Amino acid sequence: MANHKSALKRIRSNEKKRVLNKYQHKTTRNAIKAIRLATEKADAVAKLPVVISMIDKLAKKNVIHSNKASNLKSKLTRFVASI
Repeated sequence: MANHKSALKRIRSNEKKRVLNKYQHKTTRNAIKAIRLATEKADAVAKLPVVISMIDKLAKKNVIHSNKASNLKSKLTRFVASI
């Protein structure tokens, strides 16, 4: 267990950040899945900018690596274009 006040605070703040990052990452994954399951092109095209924005935010906060974000955006864009 931590012995300093600052270490205790760090433990609390890390837990809050972990929970928030986990929620945002899971929400983004569900949105990506919704695009991949979309059957109509208009629906997928409408969702694409929102999901790309979510992916960019995760990469900016280092929840996912920037290269992974680029790969996801590229694959989703190609998928939507092929519908």
